[in-house]
Amino acid sequence: MKQLDAIHRNACEYAKAKIFEDIDRFLGGLDEPKPFETYIDERKEYLSSLWVNVWQNKATNKLSRHHKKEFLLTKGIDVVDLNRKSLNQVFRAEIRNYHSFDTLEWAKKQFYKNEAKWNERYIHAREQFIFEEKERLIKQQKYELQHNINKESEKVIAKEEDTLYLYIRYDVAKRVINDLNTKNKFSTRESIYIEDTLIDEGPLQSIKFIKLDDFFDELTGNLHKEIYRNQWYFDYENYYYVYERFVKDKLNQYLQQTVLKNLPEAIFEKYEEVFDKPLTGKVIQQSFTGMLEPLLNDYMVELQNEYIEDLREIADLPFDLMEQEKYYKAHLIVRKQKQEAEEAEQKRKAEEEKRMLDDIFGQEYRSGIESNIRYIIHIGDTNTGKTYQALERMKQAKTGLYLAPLRLLALEVYETLNQNGTLCSLKTGEEEKITNGASHLSSTVEMFYEKDRYEVIVIDEAQMIADKDRGFAWYKAITKANASEVHIIASRNAEKMILELLGDSEVNIHEYTRETPLKVEGEEFSFKKVKKGDAFICFSRKKVLETASRLQADGYKVSMIYGSMPPETRKKQVDRFIKGDSSVIVSTDAIGMGLNLPIRRIVFLENEKFDGTKRRTLTSQEVKQIAGRAGRKGLYNIGKVSFTKNIKLMKKLLEQVDEPVHSFAVAPTSGVFERFQKYYRDLGRFFELWDKFDSPKGTKKASLTEERELYERIRGTEIEAKLPISDLYGFLHLPFSKKETDLIKQWEITMYAIIDGTELPEPKLKNRNLEDLEYSYKAIGLHLLFLYRLDQRIEAIYWERVREEISDHVHERLNTDIQNLTKKCKRCGKTLPWEHEFNICDQCHERPNKHYQYYRK
Repeated sequence: MKQLDAIHRNACEYAKAKIFEDIDRFLGGLDEPKPFETYIDERKEYLSSLWVNVWQNKATNKLSRHHKKEFLLTKGIDVVDLNRKSLNQVFRAEIRNYHSFDTLEWAKKQFYKNEAKWNERYIHAREQFIFEEKERLIKQQKYELQHNINKESEKVIAKEEDTLYLYIRYDVAKRVINDLNTKNKFSTRESIYIEDTLIDEGPLQSIKFIKLDDFFDELTGNLHKEIYRNQWYFDYENYYYVYERFVKDKLNQYLQQTVLKNLPEAIFEKYEEVFDKPLTGKVIQQSFTGMLEPLLNDYMVELQNEYIEDLREIADLPFDLMEQEKYYKAHLIVRKQKQEAEEAEQKRKAEEEKRMLDDIFGQEYRSGIESNIRYIIHIGDTNTGKTYQALERMKQAKTGLYLAPLRLLALEVYETLNQNGTLCSLKTGEEEKITNGASHLSSTVEMFYEKDRYEVIVIDEAQMIADKDRGFAWYKAITKANASEVHIIASRNAEKMILELLGDSEVNIHEYTRETPLKVEGEEFSFKKVKKGDAFICFSRKKVLETASRLQADGYKVSMIYGSMPPETRKKQVDRFIKGDSSVIVSTDAIGMGLNLPIRRIVFLENEKFDGTKRRTLTSQEVKQIAGRAGRKGLYNIGKVSFTKNIKLMKKLLEQVDEPVHSFAVAPTSGVFERFQKYYRDLGRFFELWDKFDSPKGTKKASLTEERELYERIRGTEIEAKLPISDLYGFLHLPFSKKETDLIKQWEITMYAIIDGTELPEPKLKNRNLEDLEYSYKAIGLHLLFLYRLDQRIEAIYWERVREEISDHVHERLNTDIQNLTKKCKRCGKTLPWEHEFNICDQCHERPNKHYQYYRK
């Protein structure tokens, strides 16, 4: 191979050069030359190994991968599956003996029995050695001298550090006073063009700065630029940057002068002797380079604590070191007194704020359990009859209250009790149904009112106490229940937390276990194996409708449940499944919350859900809550659970013991707002204090994210000005979908109508498609929230009827819409078979994305 032969020639020449270098090192340090034979004896091992090392390294590094493979193929070696590292290892082994060059023999040919040539080499090596030794000694002298200068400079700077600060302080004082007298104030406004956003507000002098730190935050009117990772970044320049540069320049000058003035004379003489030139400030600068930045940082910190009035006092005086030192010491004493006073004031304010926070929030979240209440805790798995047993006891009581996690469950209990002869009323945020003569009430947990007295209160799904936004409703219901007997229904992982809340109260625990066992099917689910009584679980409205359409196309009668479906529609869908009018049901995880359905098998079509932030695998509790709906007692001997993938993982989640609930959420109450208004009238300030308040051990604060975002829309408006804080917060807290722009607009328009004293605007209704009807239902729901809050009950009755009509339309449209629903490629619109795994057809998947091509160009 030509390439390999060329590399070989180069390696031979390189090896020869290395032999000469080795001979020169051997001879150069000798006062008298040793014979060539002595060199050979001492360096034989080195010379023998020299060639292999030189040759293998040169050949491996210089020859291309392609040519290495060609060479190995000539040796009959298969190189197809060799990676780069393996290829090099094999190549180095095969190349080892290629045209070997005998370095030992070559060295002998040069000098063996040739004493004159050997002596000539010795003279050359010796001269080179003596020259390099002199250079080394000179370098050593220079290094030691520079090291000495550095040490002396450090001593000088350490000794003069306080004096240097007085010079810097004086220069800064003069410049600050000048800037205050001559510069203007600038502020910013939002703009996409940075150079257009500064507003000149006039002279700076009109602003009363206390410390230099306050002044440093002011904008200069210029841009500040800095480079980071080879890219320039621009921002508005403030005076800190200006004064940092100014102090650095001054400090550099003073350090040079101070060090030159205080270095020992012997150093100047030695420097001139070694370097043949005088020692200057520029050379000295190198000696304190490492100290400059730390000293600059220390001085800038010290300067920021300087009071402007102190600097003004010294700015007009001529500089005198003793006088400046006297002023500085006096200012330090006063500064210390001011700082102590400021710290004392801050401490007083902090303690006052702590007392205020405890007054406003603290006492509200201390458990108020009454000792004369009897608590019965119903603990167990899903679908074990816990709620049924508690409701049976409530039906026997003279008065009773049922608190549900969902409006649908409150409605279901309301209807069941009335059908069974126990007169019951219904109260949720969006509706009220008053039954004449009723002494029982079914309600959502948020509607709980602690001053109403009942013989029996039933609190359902109490493990929801851990929910970061709604959990406080359960905490309030459990700890402030006004009844003789309180039934608390929860999953096992909430038992410990509930017992801690109840403290020393009389507590009876009823444990429930499934009589109908759950069995996970060993094979992945296929739509070819659909059977009557199956419930299909997915986690989006779109997926529910698509699955229902697919099943209906296969000849199955289908019921559907999803979050944005009106509760009345949901109930009709559930009733169809219960009566057998539909053979299967498709649902989101809404099915897991208290709905008792004749489900034979739960089929998880998805193992992940979007939780508002990201897609994540279902938790153990979520899998259990949903899977537990399979195997209705009295209908089936076993409840079956099926998954489309990852059966082993999902089965493990279903069987694992849940982590106990360790904390619960707390949220603002009317009592909190009453106490807050003793101090402030600003809801913005309330949110600030809520952030500062440390909730009690074992609790976490509700984020109030939606309330804050809604508040920012009306902050500083007439709405905030005219409404009491507690009323305003009540409107912010209304339970409607705050992610939908049209509903937020409806809320805002209604709020203006309330403060203007005009009639509430009617909600805008749409009916073009299923989504429009569902939106209209929610818009009426928001309108009803306002009507009930404002006690306009006659008007509310009308809108409840309208909403019920819309619910009927939704029910009708569900069946017609899913008949026409198809799965289509999101790129080309081609109809896809339902079993196609992706939302894009194979042709579009194989075809390059236009946007991707564009960006690659």
